[in-house]
Amino acid sequence: MPNIKSAKKRVKVIEKKTLINQQHKTALKTAIKKFDAAVVSGSREDAQVLFNDAVKKLDKGVSQGILHKNNAARKKSQLALKLAKMA
Repeated sequence: MPNIKSAKKRVKVIEKKTLINQQHKTALKTAIKKFDAAVVSGSREDAQVLFNDAVKKLDKGVSQGILHKNNAARKKSQLALKLAKMA
């Protein structure tokens, strides 16, 4: 446990930021799982809507510093490939 006042504050700030980052990551994973479920069910329209939502969340994660841009690009590519294979 830190003794210096500024170090104590940093611990509190990091805990808050960690919680927010975890919430964003969970929402992102949920969006991807919903897309995968739509692909398995064979619903092209639903899959397209959920694909757009997942891509939006991936881009937002990159801009917020939660994901690396190459990681997000790889995931978007994988999702687009799944969507293309549906047709």
